[in-house]
Parts: sequence; C-alpha cells; structure tokens
Amino acid sequence: MRRAGKVFITTMSRFAGPGLALMLAACSTGSESTTLDASLPDLTSYALIYTDAGARPAWRVSVDEAAEVLARFDVIFIGEAHQHPGNHLAEMALVRAIHARAPNLSLSMEQFERDVQPALDDYLAGRIGETPFAEKARAWSNYTTSYRPLVEYAKEHKLPVVAANAPEKFIRCIGREGTAFFTRLKPEQRAWVAAELNQADGPYKDKFLGFVGGDAGHGGEDSKDKAAPRKPPSETQLRSFVAQVTRDDTMAESIALHLANNAGRKVIHINGSFHSDSFLGTVERLKARMPKLKIAVVNPEFADNPMQLNVTVQEAKAGTFTLLLRQLPEFYATDEEITAAVKKQIEARNRNTCEF
Repeated sequence: MRRAGKVFITTMSRFAGPGLALMLAACSTGSESTTLDASLPDLTSYALIYTDAGARPAWRVSVDEAAEVLARFDVIFIGEAHQHPGNHLAEMALVRAIHARAPNLSLSMEQFERDVQPALDDYLAGRIGETPFAEKARAWSNYTTSYRPLVEYAKEHKLPVVAANAPEKFIRCIGREGTAFFTRLKPEQRAWVAAELNQADGPYKDKFLGFVGGDAGHGGEDSKDKAAPRKPPSETQLRSFVAQVTRDDTMAESIALHLANNAGRKVIHINGSFHSDSFLGTVERLKARMPKLKIAVVNPEFADNPMQLNVTVQEAKAGTFTLLLRQLPEFYATDEEITAAVKKQIEARNRNTCEF
C-alpha cells in the first residue's frame, strides 16, 4: 500500500502554494502488513477494512457491518481523495447505512463555506432551484458528480447540512498575510472563521510542513533519513500552515456549534483525507473543543496492487476504518508535463490576489 501518496496529493491540491500538489512525494512505510482476501476490480471499487485505529487485526467488512460500528459514534469523519469515484460511492453508501441506524443525523461538509449557509438552507427547504443554489453556494466544479447525491439525500430525508469551511477568499488572504488579515474584517465577516486557531507545534504541523517542504517522510516516523536536519520553514510555508489550520479549526468549530445547538444529533463530516488522517487536523481540534465526543475516522488509502490488498500497521492506525481504493491514473507522464503544470499553478496563484 502506498501510504499517503496520491490520496494526499489529491486532497492537498486545493491548498495554497505554488505547485504544492505536484511536489508531494509518496511516503515510505513500515514493512509489517496484513494481507486481505479481497481485490478492487476497477476504479469504482472499494474495500472497507475495520482496524479500530490499529487496536484489532484488520479484516474486511461490508457497508452494513461498518455502519453498525460507526453509528455508535457521535461524529464520523469520512476522508476522501477528491474526485475519486470509488471514494464518493463509498461515502454515499456509508451515509445511507448510518442514517438507517441513526435517524437523528446531520451532514457537515468541507465543500461548503460558512457564509453560504443561507443558500444551502434555502435549497434544502425547496425555496430555490439547484442552479441558483450552486451559484450562490459556490459549489465545487465536481458538485454534480461527487456531492449532488449527498445533498439530495439530505434534502429528501430533511437532514441538516452544515456549511463547515472557512471562505476560500479568506484563506487566500491568510496565506499571503497571516492572521493580521483578520483585523480588516467586519464582525459579521470574522464570524465566518473560527474564533480560535491552533497553530501550536506538534505532529500535524510537522506533517504539513513536511509536505510543503518536499520531505518524502512528511515529518513523520517513517522518514528515510531521521538524522538529517530539517531546513527551517519559510515565512510563506508558515503562513500556508495558518491558512490550513484556519480551515481545520473553522470546520471543527462549525461541527461543535451544531452539536451544542442540536442535542442528541450525530454528525457525518466529509473532508479531504488530510484533514482527518491519523485523527489529526480537524479531528483533534474538534476533540479539543468537545473532549467527551466519540469520534470515528474512515481514512482512504490507495492500493499498490488492487488484486492483492494489504494494510500496513501505520495505515491501520490512521483511522477507525481504512477505505482501500484503486490508484488514480498518473496525473503527468513526463518531467516536461510536470514542469508545465507547476508553471501554470504558479501563474494562477499569482493571479489570486487578496480581495480585502
């Protein structure tokens, strides 16, 4: 299994930073693994593996069996490799199965930002159609293929949907200016971002800075050269981390506020896998706000050999369940293609100026 390879590259592709999604290298992994009697015939295939964060031997389970376990938790994070068909099919199947066992359910989504909650509520209530909703809510470009089924399910079953994320236009400004940007916001605009941001040193910061610094080990326990000194992060990298935790803390606060105002509800939160892998990111920030919550993580991993699946010890620890997927096609085949793509990303980033 390729630990944190393209799953993270796909997830990180929305982050600020020149060529970031193209620079991320696959991590090395420990040699210990569990071989499974399962395969992934095509890109729509997926396999759910119950590991209980490494506390029990890994074994494959059905969607219904996974839902029986997940329905016992207060909050379930489903990590995704954005635009992976198997991942999105698994998401929908899990939401449906968990809802059957936990009717008092809410959906929370990284894909919608706090300031568009009124548009989302209007659509769920039938006051506006899908086209104006998608425009007002700034729906992602893959909304109709990836997220329409989730929103339509919530609409049909009258489930609340939380627009959990911080506005992307704010993230761009924070990536350029840091938290000094907040001083220019009106009170109602400042409320679209978490009141408190956790920028502390720790495993999550190490992992993020390892990514943006091109560290093949991602700052984790599997780095190939543990003795090699790490170059201090640049100011740009540190501001990128602030932008990242702005997303994490805002999503965590959004979930916490929803739970506080809706006693007895359970929440399924959909986000890119980096935000919830190894119970870090948004997960640890939600836990800090509501320590008594029982939180589960479904973490996607790409299989090196789709006909012979295995789960490493490190992968087993990264989630309550591991969601095994086929590798996506290679984004680029040659160095020339990569260079051209990096150049294009840099040019696009330079055009994205702060609007405030």
